[in-house]
Amino acid sequence: MKGGRTTNVKQNLTWILTSLILSGLLGLASMSLASEEPWIRKADMPTTRRYLSTSVVNGIIYAIGGRRSEYLSAVEAYDPATDIWTKKADMPTRRMGVPTSVVNGIIYAIGGWNGSSLSTVEAYDPATDTWTKKADMPTARQYFSTSVVNGMIYAIGGWRGGALSTVEAYNPGMDTWTKKADMPTARDILSTSVVNGIIYAIGGYDGSSNVSTVEAYEPMTDTWTTKADISFERFGLSTSVVNGIIYAVGGSGGAKRLVEAYEPATDTWTRKPDMPTARVALSTSAVNGKIYAIGGGSSSSVVLEEGVVEEYRWLLAPGHLPQSVAAEGKLTTAWGKLKAAK
Repeated sequence: MKGGRTTNVKQNLTWILTSLILSGLLGLASMSLASEEPWIRKADMPTTRRYLSTSVVNGIIYAIGGRRSEYLSAVEAYDPATDIWTKKADMPTRRMGVPTSVVNGIIYAIGGWNGSSLSTVEAYDPATDTWTKKADMPTARQYFSTSVVNGMIYAIGGWRGGALSTVEAYNPGMDTWTKKADMPTARDILSTSVVNGIIYAIGGYDGSSNVSTVEAYEPMTDTWTTKADISFERFGLSTSVVNGIIYAVGGSGGAKRLVEAYEPATDTWTRKPDMPTARVALSTSAVNGKIYAIGGGSSSSVVLEEGVVEEYRWLLAPGHLPQSVAAEGKLTTAWGKLKAAK
């Protein structure tokens, strides 16, 4: 009996100690999450603009082109580590609705609009702060989107007298273009992002109405597949990828603050904390696991008074235990569920 009572006392003490540790860790996690807002304001972009494009090279975000009251050639570089903007060499061709993509540290600005549809391709080298003319895109257009897979840039959709389903691939090494399978849904002012070599085309405007359509393109087979719709029909949104999840930020109408996350593995969308500044025709880029929402307009035709930059840094869902706390407490987590680590 004595041995049994001793064992029970030890088990009870162990349980009490474990409960206290868990309570303390959860309290610390709650305090940490409560004190850290999901979105924080950063240094404004010097040139406020809408329908710009941003791309990242070596952890620096480059904001390119767009429109204020006039078409812009402005290039400004943002360093998230220092929260400082720097003026760079202007893009040779002033334009808005021009997407940009990066291959081997070079930024390619393709197409756009400056009073007419453009096929112009210009390449920017951040190392030398210089621009170089490249082979024109076969289909002049604006408000399309570009994404990179295996060193090839895919130009998808857009507008030229109507919504386009056109897909053309650019090989920077050869400076050549190739026609690819059309996107099933013709649309412009959409956004594309890449996960595991698949390009996801999200939202946009089909010429008569906003769409919630999501279609996935497989470059290896040159085929398209329909995916789960985004929850809100909209154009002028921007998407970025963190840890294999696509984050769709802002957009037209009632989606100007909306943030949703798409998980390709499950083909599902999840609502995330709203962006503080309501806006459309913005651009987003991801650096070190954080998303930066840059510029845009209060409507598709009215630019924001300031070049607003907001950082989305809270990529765990509210109430979930941060991994750093779990590691320090020698616990494992499954989205808020705890178990003692062996």
